[in-house]
Order: sequence, then C-alpha cells, then structure tokens
Amino acid sequence: MNGFEKRAALIKEKILKTTLKMLQTYEPSQLRIADIAKIAKVSQVTIYNYFGSKDALIHESVKRYIDVSIQDFQVYMQQEGPIKEKIERMLLQNQESYGVLSPSMIKRLIAKDEEIANYIQEETKERIIPLLVQMIDAGKKNGEISKKITAEGFLVFINFMMLHYEELLNIVTQQDNTDLIDSLHHIFFYGICGKE
Repeated sequence: MNGFEKRAALIKEKILKTTLKMLQTYEPSQLRIADIAKIAKVSQVTIYNYFGSKDALIHESVKRYIDVSIQDFQVYMQQEGPIKEKIERMLLQNQESYGVLSPSMIKRLIAKDEEIANYIQEETKERIIPLLVQMIDAGKKNGEISKKITAEGFLVFINFMMLHYEELLNIVTQQDNTDLIDSLHHIFFYGICGKE
C-alpha cells in the first residue's frame, strides 16, 4: 500500500468510526452527511466519493462493526481456558457491544436494511454457532458442562437471553447491585437448584 492508499484508508476508517459513534445517539434517518463530515473533519464530497450515499455509509459502518466484533469473539473462543470464563467473556462482550449499538438500534437497522439482516444471519450461522457448539461439546467432554445440556438447548437459551439482554443490562446498571449480578450469574451457570 502506497502513501496515498494509506491516507485514504485512514480517512475512510475515520468516517466509518464517526458514523458508528453517531449511531449511538442518532436514528439513521436523523444522520446527515454534513454532520458526519463536520465531526470527522472531512468534506462531504470525500464521504460521497468513498461511500456513494448515506445509506451505503451506514451499511458499511455496521458491517465493519459486526466483522470486528465477530473476529474478537472468534479469537477469544479459540483460546484455551475454562468454559465459564468464555461464557462470562461472551456476556461481557455483549454488554460492551451494546454500548456501541444497542439491540433496539440493531433491530431498527435490520428492519431497514435487508442486506445487513441477511449478513448478520449468515455470519451467526457460519461463524458464531459453530464456535458455541464446539464450546459446549468440549465442556461436556471435560466435565465443565452437564451431559444434560444439548448444544441446541444452549443456543435456544442464549438466543432468548440475547433478545432480553438490553432489559437485563438496564436493570443491573440502574440498581448497581452486585448481589443481583452474582445471583444472575449463579442462575445462568448452575440453575436455581444447582450447586457450584
């Protein structure tokens, strides 16, 4: 990559990051290229040259964010370590990612952009689910996970949790209650009758 290409890549990355940051507080329909250009300190023409339209820019920003999040998830899940730590990390990563794009914002983006919806679905199917199934199988083999837990059951449970994760997160952060967090962790890992 020559000097011009490096500068172009840096400018493009700055525009994508600015757009993603603005999506934390603005609805996509409220975003304006002029505002993005001002905050990113680039011209509107530069944005149009790189992305063509506001919708394409938002699409690219969200797709890039998804790619980075999944890549981080893959790297961590493929490392050695206890299953409990991996699941805790997975939950923490979701908490961190919701600080960038909330589940409600992701739902609105998916509803507006069928291509993003299909991309998330495909990436989940091809990259995330196989890692989770592998983790469950490994955990059952080494005794960290009960033999009664099926990969399908775990995936249904995780999917249900993710659908309501934003609500759980709001409850926990509003109360700042470590007892509640400990209780939820215990229920997740051991059930209501299980013992550590």
